[in-house]
Amino acid sequence: MNNRLPPAWSKHLKPGPAPKAKVPILKPIVKQGNAQSRAQADDALLKQAYIHQQAKRLDEAQDLCLRVLARTPNHPLALYILGTVCLGYDDEAALRYFARAVGEEPENPYYHLSLGDAYLKVSEYTPAIKHMQYALELQPGLVEALCALGRAYTQFDKPDMALPLYERALKIKRDHPKVRTGLASALSSLGRMDEAAVYLKEAIERRTEIPTAYNDLVQTKKFTEEPEELQSILRELGNPKLDADGAHKLHHAAGKVLNDLRRYEDAFDHFNKAKLASGYKFDIDLHRRWIDSLIETFTPDFFAARAGYGNPSEVPVFVVGMPRSGTTLTEQICASHPDVHGAGELAKLRRVANAIGLKSSSAGDLNRPIRSITEDLSRTLAEEHLSYLRERAPAALRVVDKMPHNFEMIGLIGLLFPNARIIHCRRDAIDNCVSCFVLNFSEGHSYNTDLKTLGLYYREYDRLMRHWNEVFPGLIFESRYETLVEDQEAQSRRLIEYLGLPWDDACLRFFDRDGSVNTPSRWQVRQPIYKSSVKRWKNYENEIQPLIQSLGDLAEI
Repeated sequence: MNNRLPPAWSKHLKPGPAPKAKVPILKPIVKQGNAQSRAQADDALLKQAYIHQQAKRLDEAQDLCLRVLARTPNHPLALYILGTVCLGYDDEAALRYFARAVGEEPENPYYHLSLGDAYLKVSEYTPAIKHMQYALELQPGLVEALCALGRAYTQFDKPDMALPLYERALKIKRDHPKVRTGLASALSSLGRMDEAAVYLKEAIERRTEIPTAYNDLVQTKKFTEEPEELQSILRELGNPKLDADGAHKLHHAAGKVLNDLRRYEDAFDHFNKAKLASGYKFDIDLHRRWIDSLIETFTPDFFAARAGYGNPSEVPVFVVGMPRSGTTLTEQICASHPDVHGAGELAKLRRVANAIGLKSSSAGDLNRPIRSITEDLSRTLAEEHLSYLRERAPAALRVVDKMPHNFEMIGLIGLLFPNARIIHCRRDAIDNCVSCFVLNFSEGHSYNTDLKTLGLYYREYDRLMRHWNEVFPGLIFESRYETLVEDQEAQSRRLIEYLGLPWDDACLRFFDRDGSVNTPSRWQVRQPIYKSSVKRWKNYENEIQPLIQSLGDLAEI
């Protein structure tokens, strides 16, 4: 949650944790036409709205802001707070509110910074960087802007440009909570794990961002003997002031170390506790109805009636599959080719899907939004997407979007890019699910909260992929993880051949390539291929019976 206050409010309220008690809503009496009284009343309501927002009482904060806007349209601070309320669960709405706030008060660096944050949430890196840079022009020493811009460059595959920003921020405010963890993230993206660990340990010593620092620190290496950090993590878990988010991260950190040490029962206990601490919920029934709708909507007849839609470009390559199925490894192999650019996980396709109403909340009613896509609109959307890809690599013959959950968007891909390459990464179902369960995923992966739901979700993924293979017979390349690790060269050659490119030996040394990696796999993909992850689930066989049962016939025991 955003807790930055515009400078105009510094005299009214300091940022920081809000009181836990419910704050009464003020109902000021305002005489019509009394501008001064109305402004004072707006200010009082917005102070209350900010307190609600900080305490994550988002509905109350939103209601108060809307009351102010009803009386004072385009009030910049009301728009700003509404944007912070929406950021994280409705990023498109947050973009609109922050953009309006910037329009009303264009010299406010905090408004530009928050608009940049919102663009970053949806992987629109160029406008994100533009607004963050402008915030720094308006207030050169704004540490929050330096850190945000560093994060944007790291995610934009330019972590080398992030490093001087974090170093500058470190000189201005050595104990700012985001500086050392951000700097460590940029270094990790460059494969400089030992240097990243130094900054994370400094953050821990200075008691800043403790759960995040420990969670990131244990990802910088694989442990062969118990590190001193394990006991420190366990002590932190006993801190009575620890919040749920901190517990979530620390339990994952402890589980990761214990898993490395092959203390599997203890590790799984921490992974389970991490899931409980997250508080995430997932509606598997709604999700199942959405998959039904996708299957009913995107049929062979649907595409036959739309031959000629979209753009015939062969530049887009989509690597899809369940998370932890080998998508990062596959992208790295492809991106090692001199004619291929690995763009990482892009949110662009999901934004298009949301804009046209192709989202899970519209389960059962997809015909209307999908059939609204005319031939002209399909070409416009495709060209916008190609411009977005060209921005990242103007000369590349292929640009890889490695967003795993684009397996849900293959119908849209087929509509916009009939000649796109789609690489489906598949892995042993139990191994895949266990590898998901033990990682600290965001709320967007809330199907990962418990083993039973995870297994049922995997079944829906499998059902949908079988449908896509029927709709697009022979067009989707299936890359089996176990095949890849068993015979790296043969499978890599098949991948490059599928991309329509000549073979290059650099693809065998993917772990040596320059560039950043910003997924949970970033430590592993710096290593040559290893086989220890195959049948890894057997280490947890006693603990994962609910998963095996929900997978049913997909579980290869």
